[in-house]
Amino acid sequence: MTTYHGKLAKKAWMVAPETVQVMEALAATGIEPRFVGGCVRNALVNRDVLDIDIATPLRPNEVIEHLTTAKIKSVPTGLSHGTVTAVVDGKTFEITTLRIDVNPLGRHAEVEFTDDWKKDAARRDFTINAMSANIHGDVFDPFGGIEDLRIGRVVFVGDPDQRIEEDVLRILRYFRFYAHFGQGLPDGPALRACARAASRLPRLSAERIRQETFKILESDRCAVVWHIMLRAGVVTHFLPEATNVRALERLLAEEQDHHAHAFVLRRLAAVLEVMLTGIDPLVSGLKLSNEQADQLLTMLEPPLEVRTDMPEKYVRRMVYALGNDMARTLLLLRTAKTGEKKNLDALYNVATAFRAPRFPLIGDDLRKLGWGQGPEIGRILSELEEWWIEQDFAPGRTAALEKLASEYAPPSSSNAP
Repeated sequence: MTTYHGKLAKKAWMVAPETVQVMEALAATGIEPRFVGGCVRNALVNRDVLDIDIATPLRPNEVIEHLTTAKIKSVPTGLSHGTVTAVVDGKTFEITTLRIDVNPLGRHAEVEFTDDWKKDAARRDFTINAMSANIHGDVFDPFGGIEDLRIGRVVFVGDPDQRIEEDVLRILRYFRFYAHFGQGLPDGPALRACARAASRLPRLSAERIRQETFKILESDRCAVVWHIMLRAGVVTHFLPEATNVRALERLLAEEQDHHAHAFVLRRLAAVLEVMLTGIDPLVSGLKLSNEQADQLLTMLEPPLEVRTDMPEKYVRRMVYALGNDMARTLLLLRTAKTGEKKNLDALYNVATAFRAPRFPLIGDDLRKLGWGQGPEIGRILSELEEWWIEQDFAPGRTAALEKLASEYAPPSSSNAP
């Protein structure tokens, strides 16, 4: 009889009707399914569970049959790897047949199905990800993941070099899980194995590198972990521009002081040391979206001067041009990069509280005074808007119309009868 090594208190996601429906459908023939991977790990340390993964000895075709009998929608998302997705009331469950890897090649490994839970667990990356649990909360822990999770130790299942040989992404995954679950010094064998194989990181797709990099930067321990990655010679192989750990440390401190959320692009901008000409290759190398690329460029090369001792009216100008979030981000990054924070708190409060008003004039206001269509209207509106901004947004519509009438007379031909 299989033994278990821990008990998981019932969580809301475990007893949710849609979860119970899927688990009961898979258990209809008496073969017990289990929750696996991140949902078990996170539940053990009372962290949010976003994705529910399930494993079963049933073969994929049997999984589909059981789901169909229970009137549950199934999607054959990866039958060659034993994966079927169940959908209940919009909630998805990834169900995978127990398997062992044959000729491992990262995401393209060949697999053989098995009914041996330990063999399936042995193919996973880290001990804290190799646990499973049944619907009653019995946790099966063949490699000591519960204890590793308790003391903050992130270690590979089996030989680290072999695990990384199977999928080099596990280097970045190691540092990601160390950032989010680790304590104290990293595991020596794991760190040395990551360092030895780091030169293979450029073989990974940009998307996979970006995803893991962002997940590392989501952690409030990212500066500590980044420093370790730099010393191990890992960073130079996938993001050589990211060396300014001191700025990242300062940014994390300011984020905490100002209750700012963990914005990964801001953290990325802090750790980067890159010239303007190097931004485009970096954006391309990480395959950032257009929105992400625009945000990062603004952070690295702000269109307006940013100082922590500038007048408050300049902060309001920045909010008007770039929005509250970006204004706050630029102030935090200025302090992170330079260490200057003379008036940061006051300026940050202005960037938070100020609500940019709408410019009180529109093109129709000029046309009513006799201006016709054409680029001249745009030029005049831009000049008036700049005057309005220089006045710290104080003039209202009446004052703006008076300024327009007094300084911008329409062409005489437009007033002709």
